[in-house]
Amino acid sequence: MAAAECDVIMAAPEGAGEPESDEEEARREAESFKEQGNAYYAKKDYNEAYNYYTKAIDTCPNNASYYGNRAATLMMLGRFREALGDAQQSVRLDDSFVRGHLREGKCHLSLGNAMAASRCFQRVLELDHKNTQAQQELKNASTVLEYEKIAEVDFEKRDFRKVVFCMDRALEFAPACHRFKILKAECLALLGRYPEAQSVASDILRMDSTNADALYVRGLCLYYEDCIEKAVQFFVQALRMAPDHEKACLACRNAKALKAKKEDGNKAFKEGNYKLAYELYTEALGIDPNNIKTNAKLYCNRGTVNSKLRKLEEAIDDCTNAVKLDDTYIKAYLRRAQCYMDTEQYEDAVRDYEKVYQTEKTKEHKQLLKNAQVELKKSKRKDYYKILGVDKNASEDEIKKAYRKRALMHHPDRHSGASAEVQKEEEKKFKEVGEAFTILSDPKKKARYDSGQDLEEDGLNMGDFDANNIFKAFFGGPGGFSFEASGPGNFFFQFG
Repeated sequence: MAAAECDVIMAAPEGAGEPESDEEEARREAESFKEQGNAYYAKKDYNEAYNYYTKAIDTCPNNASYYGNRAATLMMLGRFREALGDAQQSVRLDDSFVRGHLREGKCHLSLGNAMAASRCFQRVLELDHKNTQAQQELKNASTVLEYEKIAEVDFEKRDFRKVVFCMDRALEFAPACHRFKILKAECLALLGRYPEAQSVASDILRMDSTNADALYVRGLCLYYEDCIEKAVQFFVQALRMAPDHEKACLACRNAKALKAKKEDGNKAFKEGNYKLAYELYTEALGIDPNNIKTNAKLYCNRGTVNSKLRKLEEAIDDCTNAVKLDDTYIKAYLRRAQCYMDTEQYEDAVRDYEKVYQTEKTKEHKQLLKNAQVELKKSKRKDYYKILGVDKNASEDEIKKAYRKRALMHHPDRHSGASAEVQKEEEKKFKEVGEAFTILSDPKKKARYDSGQDLEEDGLNMGDFDANNIFKAFFGGPGGFSFEASGPGNFFFQFG
C-alpha cells in the first residue's frame, strides 16, 4: 500500500507580546505534538507517530487534520478499522477536508466495502474534480465490485477455483477484508486444499478469536478431512458466536448425521447384517456429496459389504468410486484388487497391487503382487480344467471321466461327415482334451501347472504331442476303433 501522507498545517503567528489564552496555549501545544508526530511518521516510526497524534487530539479534539494524520498512521500500521473511525471523524469536523475523504475511502476499500469507498472518492472529485488519486481509487473500487459480482455467480456454479482467483485479485485492493478471505478459505476447503484454507482461517482467528465465519471454515476443513468430532466442536463454537449462521448450522447437522449413519453401518457390518449395512452406507453417501474423504471410506465400506454378499462387480464399482474420490486410498485399492482376483480379472488386479506396492513397500503387499502376477501368467496359458470341464479341485476319477466324455465328443472319426471347417475345429479340441488329460492326470505335472510354472521349460513340449496315442492308451482294447452311425446324426464308438 502506498504510504499515506500526513497533513502539515502551520500555526498562525501569534501577536508579539500578547499574553496567550488557555485555548491558544492548548493549540500551540497540540501543534507541537503534531509536528513531533510528523517527524516520527517521516522516519516510519508509526507507533511513536500514533502516540504524538493522540496527544495532539487529546489536547485539541476538534482539529480535523489531527484525526486525519492519526488515520494515515493507523493505515500504515494495518489497523484500517480504527483508521476508518479517525478518517470519518476528520470529515465530520471538516466536510471539505479532501485528504480525510480520501483516507475514509481507502479504509473502506481496504476493508472490502467498495460501495462506501466509491461514495468517498466521488465526494473528493466533487471537491477537486482533477484529483488523480481519487480517479484511480474510484477505478479500483469498481474493479473490486466487479470481482465480487463474478465470484458470487461462480460460487453458485460451484466453480470454486474461479472464486479463489477473483478473491485473490480483490484482496490486492482490499487486503484487510475478512469477508473476502473467508470466501477464499471456504472455496479452498471445497477444493480439498485444506492446509491453505486452515492457514487463512487461523490468521483471521488470531486477530479475532470470535469470528464465526473463520470458526466455520476451520470446522469445515476438519469435517472434510474426516475429523468429524473435532469439526462439530468448531461448528458449535461458530453457532455460539452467531446463532443464525446458516452454513455452520447445516454443516453441523450434516456432520452429526454422517457420523451416526457411518457408525450404524459399521455396527451392522460387525454383526453380520450385510443387507442393513449396505442400506446405511448408501444413506450416508447421500448426506453430503462434498465430503470427499468420508464418502471415499463409505464407498469402500459398501464395497466390502458387496464382496461379502458376493456382488463382486458392484464391489469393484464401489471401490472404483472410492479411489476416484481419494487416489491415495490404499484400502480401496486392496479391496478392489481382491475382487478382481475373485473374478479372474488378473491384469486389473496386478495393476492395483502394483499401485499399492509402489506406495507402501511391505512384505505383505509384495506377496499379494507376486500372487496376482502368477495368476495372470497362468490365465494366459490354456486352462486345462476348463477344457475338461472340471473344477480345480477335481479328483483323479473326475478327471478321467471328464476326459472320456470330452475325448469321445471331439474325436475326429465322429465328425468325419462334417464340413472341413468343423472337422478342423473338432480335431483342435480333441488335441486340447488330450493335452489337458496328460497334464492333469500326472500329479507332478499337475502340481507344476497349478503353481504357474512354464511346462515347456520343464521339458514338456506340447507341440510334439499326439492325442491319438493318449486316446488309444486310455481306452485300450485289441484291434482298432471306429465311430459308426446308429441313426441320423447319432454315432457309437466300437472297438474292432
